[in-house]
Amino acid sequence: MDMMIAGVKGGSQCSAVILYPAYGQATRIRVAVGRRQGHGVLIPTSRCNDRCPPGYRKAFNGGFHVCCYDCVPCSEGEISNTTDSDICHRCPDEDWPDERRVRCVPKIYDFLSYEKDIVVQISAVTASSFSTITLFILGNFIYYWNTPIVKANNRAVSFILLISILLSFLCVFLFLGRPVDITCRLRQTSFGIFFSIAVSSVLAKTVTVFIAFKATKPGSSWRKWVTLKVSKYVVIVFSSVQALICGVWLIVSSPYQEYDHHSYKGMIIIQCNEGSVIGLYSMLGYMGILATVNFVLAFMVRTLPDSFNEAKYITFSMLVFCSVWIAMIPAYLSTKGKNAVAVEIFAILTSCAGVLGCIFFPKLYILLIKPEFNSRKTILGKNTI
Repeated sequence: MDMMIAGVKGGSQCSAVILYPAYGQATRIRVAVGRRQGHGVLIPTSRCNDRCPPGYRKAFNGGFHVCCYDCVPCSEGEISNTTDSDICHRCPDEDWPDERRVRCVPKIYDFLSYEKDIVVQISAVTASSFSTITLFILGNFIYYWNTPIVKANNRAVSFILLISILLSFLCVFLFLGRPVDITCRLRQTSFGIFFSIAVSSVLAKTVTVFIAFKATKPGSSWRKWVTLKVSKYVVIVFSSVQALICGVWLIVSSPYQEYDHHSYKGMIIIQCNEGSVIGLYSMLGYMGILATVNFVLAFMVRTLPDSFNEAKYITFSMLVFCSVWIAMIPAYLSTKGKNAVAVEIFAILTSCAGVLGCIFFPKLYILLIKPEFNSRKTILGKNTI
């Protein structure tokens, strides 16, 4: 191809206008002149642009001249550490490019850490505080074991309920810190079983109130149920169903620790894979069914003519539980990693605190502040609280 060069400057690098008469085009290029080793011949090297620095790669712009190209930054997760690199190289899954995208640096491991996350410290303090309060209430119930207010609505079930709430609060610590296989297996299943025992105990209390009211009517067929330990069977049967669900879940597809390399830039999320999603939602769904049945039954008997009708407090506790977990589900599904864990921790603490406060604080108030109401006449409705 015929061409003419005009305006050449001296030196090791020059700028020239290359004329292509056949095409009627003129292009300004740089001509870098170098000396071939061992010879006295100068070899010109032409280019239209500066060299691409590290962190960039060459991208040919489709122009007429081969020596003309664009410099584009390496894509996300890639680096180039040479000048005029033709391609960028992807970092391994455990690494991430630095700011200049010239070398791979290790990713940061991210989880709910006691040292770095304030939400962990708040959750630990809150769980510890509520556990202490639960132990305080339990101690008072043991101290006033033979008083009428403790005997009302089955003190043995109240004892089981307090123990299960205490264990539910302590389950929060399984969600904190770096997850490992054993904590992944225990945290959902242990909370599901312990809190199902708590809800089953509340249901047993509601059934006791319901049977007691029905049995007061003349000629009622419910009288034969009063002598039976219905509350004990309610706790055992409904808790066993949840234990069976969790047992099948652990056997078929148990949770395990996993590393999420792709959800967040520059981070490796250490989290628990729940194994079977069906197992997780079966466990949560069963708790929801128990709470719903409990709420409906307690709502039906909330207006019984007792001065201290526990059913109305159970209604409030189940209303708190249902409200918290209904609000938690969309928030849990829309978050990932440690944020999803933080949402579940909040739901656990709030629902457990709701049950503890609504059911036991009124009794604790009578035991400590108004002991004069802790009498048989008050429980039977002869006095007014």
